Amino acid sequence: MMKTQYTLKTLSALVLGLGAASIAHGAGFSLLEQNASGLGNAYAGSAAIGEDASANYFNPASITLLPGMNVSAGVVGIKPNFEFSDGGSTGPTTFGGRPLGPLGGRPTGNGGDGGNAGAWGVVPNAHFTWEMNPRVWLGLSVGAPFGLMTDYEKGWAGRYHSEKFSIESINVNPSIAFKATDTLSIGVGLNWMQLDADYRKAQYAVVTHPLAGLIGTGDMEARVKAKGDGWGWNAGLLWQATPDTRFGLSYRSKVRIDADGTTKVSNRSLNAAAAGGLTAMGVIGTHNAEASIELPDSAIFSVVHQLNERWTLLGDVAWTGWSSIPELKIKNTGIPDAELDLRFKDAWRVSLGANYRYSDSWTFKGGVAWDQSPVQSDAYRPSALPDNDRYWVSLGAQYRFNKNTKVDVGYAHLFVKNTSVNNHSAEATAGVLKGDYKSSADIIGVQFSHQF
Repeated sequence: MMKTQYTLKTLSALVLGLGAASIAHGAGFSLLEQNASGLGNAYAGSAAIGEDASANYFNPASITLLPGMNVSAGVVGIKPNFEFSDGGSTGPTTFGGRPLGPLGGRPTGNGGDGGNAGAWGVVPNAHFTWEMNPRVWLGLSVGAPFGLMTDYEKGWAGRYHSEKFSIESINVNPSIAFKATDTLSIGVGLNWMQLDADYRKAQYAVVTHPLAGLIGTGDMEARVKAKGDGWGWNAGLLWQATPDTRFGLSYRSKVRIDADGTTKVSNRSLNAAAAGGLTAMGVIGTHNAEASIELPDSAIFSVVHQLNERWTLLGDVAWTGWSSIPELKIKNTGIPDAELDLRFKDAWRVSLGANYRYSDSWTFKGGVAWDQSPVQSDAYRPSALPDNDRYWVSLGAQYRFNKNTKVDVGYAHLFVKNTSVNNHSAEATAGVLKGDYKSSADIIGVQFSHQF
């Protein structure tokens, strides 16, 4: 009987949203792009501006600024760029707890830089609000608040860390808002979220026989597909401090996602004898997998000030509790479980913006932002999410066809700090990924809004 030494450690397909409709563009793998009307301001003032039905997502209390019935729908396209330059990556150092020497055919990190791992993603959104009476409003938002995709060339230097990771999310958020006084509004909402993830990586294998010795070495491929859902809530306040100045405060709770799916292990470069041995042992094949992740809570404080009849000034300070994801554990049936050490930290975002009302039809927008990454250091930077602090520069325009109908377009370029990686958190089974990333992103969106 063939004896095999193996360790198959797959990152959870739920890993950090490191993915697909995504292309993360709040730092980490959150997606701020729940409308295009705020894109031109770098989402400054998001919890207080209340200019269309998408206000429901950012602060349910702010929908009390919208009379009658309102609908808003849009799409945002995101193109990230993740270009890796290898700086001495290495392959796994052990397999099955045993050192890999010349006999084991220890792989190296050589295999190319992986190309540009960023790809276009599309984030749609739709929103609705209804003023039931002068004191009560209802709202509904549908969007994708988390996601990301990285897609490297097969066989690249970091193939044992990640080759492709994608996550798609959908969030349905009904809400209700009350005008407590003429100047103070309160809103609460319920959230149902679903995540759908697909993760692929290479896995090095050494196959031995108790009598024949070494049978073969080479790569297998592990692919995890999983889906899960969970519930959360959100709430907000809106205070009209003066006729020209208002403040917004909103909070979104954590959402725990319990995901189920499969881990499929297939042969990539093992010879027939080695692959046959792993198939006989049940390693090569499809296995049940499950994982849980607690998506972070967040809070936004916003201010909107009407400077004069032409200019409106906007500001935001936002916090995201990324420390809810210190690690990720995946339970597999028939193969070893996996654990990813992430050590995410909480992160802040600060944005400033302005609107200039050029005419009754045209308003022009601008904004800047600093967005902090939850990644603590290059030692814990995963290739599936080569994230770093980023700086936004945004421009936008709004055109009103009439007093009830308008369209917004927005564009932002994200400048990302020079990003180094020296990830040895899984050195034994994945090797060390060492090098530098050149990263950036371009975001463009369009939004249609109508008041009935």
